[in-house]
Amino acid sequence: MKIFFRCAFATALSLALAAGAWGAQPGSAQPDPQRTRAYIDHAWSTLTRSMDDCASLADSKIASHPVLYLPANVPTPPKVARLKQPCGVDVRKLPRPITELAGLSPTRLDVQGLLYLPHPYVVPGGFFNEMYGWDSYFIVLGLLADHRPALARGMVDNFLFEVAHYGAVLNANRTYYLTRSQPPFLGAMIRALLDDPAAFRNRAEAQAWLRHAYPLAVRDHDIWLRKEHRAGDTGLARYFDLGGARPVQEIPDSDYLVTAIDWLLAHPSIHRDYLVKAPEHPDAAEAAHLKTVSCDVQASAVCAAAWSNGYRLSADFYLGDRAMRESGFDTSFRFGPFGGSTHHYAPVGLNSLLYRYERDLHDFAARLDLDDDAQRWASAADARRRAIDTYLWRADRGMYMDYDFVNKTSSNYAYLTTFYPLWAGAASPRQAEAVRAKLPVFEHMGGLAMSDHVSGAQWDAPFGWAPTNWLAVAGLDAYGFHTDARRIARAFTATIDRSLAADGTIREKYNMVSGNADVKISAGYKDNVIGFGWTNGVYLKLQQLLHAAQPDHERRAGYAVH
Repeated sequence: MKIFFRCAFATALSLALAAGAWGAQPGSAQPDPQRTRAYIDHAWSTLTRSMDDCASLADSKIASHPVLYLPANVPTPPKVARLKQPCGVDVRKLPRPITELAGLSPTRLDVQGLLYLPHPYVVPGGFFNEMYGWDSYFIVLGLLADHRPALARGMVDNFLFEVAHYGAVLNANRTYYLTRSQPPFLGAMIRALLDDPAAFRNRAEAQAWLRHAYPLAVRDHDIWLRKEHRAGDTGLARYFDLGGARPVQEIPDSDYLVTAIDWLLAHPSIHRDYLVKAPEHPDAAEAAHLKTVSCDVQASAVCAAAWSNGYRLSADFYLGDRAMRESGFDTSFRFGPFGGSTHHYAPVGLNSLLYRYERDLHDFAARLDLDDDAQRWASAADARRRAIDTYLWRADRGMYMDYDFVNKTSSNYAYLTTFYPLWAGAASPRQAEAVRAKLPVFEHMGGLAMSDHVSGAQWDAPFGWAPTNWLAVAGLDAYGFHTDARRIARAFTATIDRSLAADGTIREKYNMVSGNADVKISAGYKDNVIGFGWTNGVYLKLQQLLHAAQPDHERRAGYAVH
């Protein structure tokens, strides 16, 4: 997920204490789904933010006076104007309209801040105090399952606002995220709303809303067709942050980067040229050279301090680090140590999401009687599925595996995203059966772990996360593997129930081997944040699946398998 930073625990602590207030006393009871449900009911309001709420402005990732930015061409709403005095916020306009991702570099702003959104939204929790791109899909699913369609619709409308005014669905609504997106779920969010009978008053309202949403979804999808996001000549996409080879602005210091240098020095046989020999205090000529081979030590204090034992990180590592953050899987070692080669890969997950996006856009166009568009999207989806089969399907392994298009080699790193093509409907029945047979690689008493590699990073074994467990379960269920889907759903919900009974909280991630929140990270970011938006949403969806007597899996998944 997002990168973890050292921060104050005030928000997390307040959530933990609040948990006890509604009956989830730490260690006081046996696991109880009703107690988990009560926690989630309360958490929706605890985690909801809006532009008339001072709590929305806090950002513990950056220690600065709160600043709220509005689009250059959007008048200041009265509710925002009223924030200035009670919240002590500086309300500013962005210097110009933004029409595409990275249309404005955050480096052009003298201070970073929150980007205005018109509707209330649910944040993940803890120090993730903004609306995130892929977290929100699972939050929206949970809100709809919990009969809160207005809040869910407002969040999707916020993403449409982001596309219209900030160029794309962003990593999150902070200015330092203006150069990258996140895993593309906007089409799936639009479909989830359209499929919910309570989201709109009638079909006419839904059609009018879709006419507004469709061209913005097309614009968001098209960022993945830009040359920067192309995975060579494969016809597939890659993750790539458009901010350049430099440390991201949201990290407060160089600690994470120094940790990466030290790890790479300790494992010289696998560092893959991520290190550059360089002085700690370069002179002017050396600093100029580092701009091209590492990062700009004169422009960034974090870059300047990212040095250890005679080495700095290479420019290519910084590109990979940024791409890793766009992927949402920060940090895993599947794309090299610390994800340093993320931008060298066509990932199974991303291209499955884009296939689903293109199928959704086909259906939206057909619903709007845009026949030429519908045919174009059907052709685009078919082309992507063929490319997935060519580059990502490994018949010899019975799995979908990522493709290094730079070195023209397939990865051998077994990863849970092998189930994404089932969720997307991109797998044939034979491929789905082969992938299903690989469940023992990932399955433990607590649910599905991310991989079979114990790298010490949070997106590897033995750790499991709500979003990837849901996508795997939904994919298995869509292809008729109902017994497997329900077994995993029971295991993962039991892990959440068990953990809440133990400490009164719902967490960002869990240990799949021990089936609890005992998460000890040795490589990268170590926190296990309390909240937590996507875990809440997935818990409700898994319970919904478990309680459905005769699940209509095609309706729930929202697509037909090919």
